[in-house]
Amino acid sequence: MAVSPIKTLFLDIGGVLLTNGWDRHSRRAAAEKFGIGHEEMEERHHLTFAVYEIGHMTLGDYLRRAVFYQKRDFSFEEFRLFMFSQSQPYPETIGLMRELKERNSLRVAAISNEGRELTQFRIASFGLDTICDFFVTSGFVGMRKPDANMFQLALDLANTAPDQAVYVDDRPAFVEMAAGMGFNGVVHISLEDTRDRLAELGIS
Repeated sequence: MAVSPIKTLFLDIGGVLLTNGWDRHSRRAAAEKFGIGHEEMEERHHLTFAVYEIGHMTLGDYLRRAVFYQKRDFSFEEFRLFMFSQSQPYPETIGLMRELKERNSLRVAAISNEGRELTQFRIASFGLDTICDFFVTSGFVGMRKPDANMFQLALDLANTAPDQAVYVDDRPAFVEMAAGMGFNGVVHISLEDTRDRLAELGIS
């Protein structure tokens, strides 16, 4: 049996291993639950979230600007817990990636746009550190996809050439960018499709 030339599997988190952490659907649900004006919260979110996501603002600062800019009849902690509760796992995908790592002796790492506190919660809650050897997330490294430096940092940390790496993301634009740097790219559409695409690359 031929040995796979792939040494490292890089994964997005939201949309691959877990649901998105704080997307527009979660924000709309929060606005409805807590009786917040959705349009104003969305405007404030878009003005501040990118700064939080690259680690230049704490979650507390983000929420004070996006939600708690006026007195509310709910607490910061109630809102934070609701925000974190939006994260849910994709158990079958997590199981597949764990099995592929063990069977193929792969390094596995995350490349993801997520704020620090949300990333830390998701790693601890869903055991992502049992799959990923390290995390190149925007809140940790001060860069966001599609910054090519973020992908290069991931390669450097893994000591892996791009043609010996696979990048899996549910967003085609990010996969295309990684492919342009020499990565093997897989657009995550479904568990079955991703499993088949990885098998074609020798990861079975």
